[in-house]
Amino acid sequence: MKGSTRRRPTPWQWLRYSLGAKLPSELSEWVLHDTTCRTWALRQVVRSLLVISPLIVVLLIFVPGPFWIRALSALGGMLMSLIYSLGYLVETAEHRLVKAGYPAGTGAAVRQGRAVDDRSAATRQRREKMFQRMENRRR
Repeated sequence: MKGSTRRRPTPWQWLRYSLGAKLPSELSEWVLHDTTCRTWALRQVVRSLLVISPLIVVLLIFVPGPFWIRALSALGGMLMSLIYSLGYLVETAEHRLVKAGYPAGTGAAVRQGRAVDDRSAATRQRREKMFQRMENRRR
C-alpha cells in the first residue's frame, strides 16, 4: 500500500464521516487504513474532540455566568466525551468498517495481524543484534 496512491476523502466528506456518515465505496480502502493503521486510536480521539469542539466554543462564549464555571463545564464535557470515545473505540472502528462494506471483525483481524508482524520484526532485529554481538566477542 505504500507505493499505491490511496484516495482520501474531501474535507466535507471527512467531516460527515467524523459525524458518523458513510463514505462512498471508492473510499473504502481509506476507511480500512483509517481504522487499522498504527495511529487508529489517536485518530478516533482527535475526531471525537473535533466533533465536540463547536459545543465547547458555544459553551465558553455564549452561556452566561462566570468564566471559570463555563471553563470547568467545558472541561467536564470534554472528559466525558473522551471517556465515551475511548470506551467504544473498537466498536466505533468496526462499525465504520461495516458501513464501508467490510465484514464484521475485519479491523480487529488486520490490527492483530499487523501486531504479530511488528513483534516478529522486533524479535528478528533483537536476534540479529545478539548474533552480531556474539560475533564481535569472538573476534
